[in-house]
Amino acid sequence: MNETILELAKAVSGAGEAEETLLALLCAAAEQRWTARLRDGVTVEKCGTAFRCAAAFTAAADLMAGRGGGTVSAFTAGEISVSGKGSTERAGSAAELRRAAERLMAPYAESDDFSFKGVRG
Repeated sequence: MNETILELAKAVSGAGEAEETLLALLCAAAEQRWTARLRDGVTVEKCGTAFRCAAAFTAAADLMAGRGGGTVSAFTAGEISVSGKGSTERAGSAAELRRAAERLMAPYAESDDFSFKGVRG
């Protein structure tokens, strides 16, 4: 399953060869986190493709969030302009991937939200 998650994460994140080792580790960590959050009686197999997609989205989001902000996001040379995602756009993309992963796994995993209910002050 790790290979499928890694291939999906590479496609989503646009990871290059230099980032592949880090992305593989992030995929393994995402797989462990999602497995730990599965509801009682739910197995990875019962989640179907949702598990693999959620783990890939989570790993891709972690990679995007970890990319340095010191890179040039746009430049112009004569009549040619090149632009990429800046740190704000990367953070937004990473957050959306995390939300998508949560939506995919909502039927299978415990919520990651934390709240106090009935706590006396």
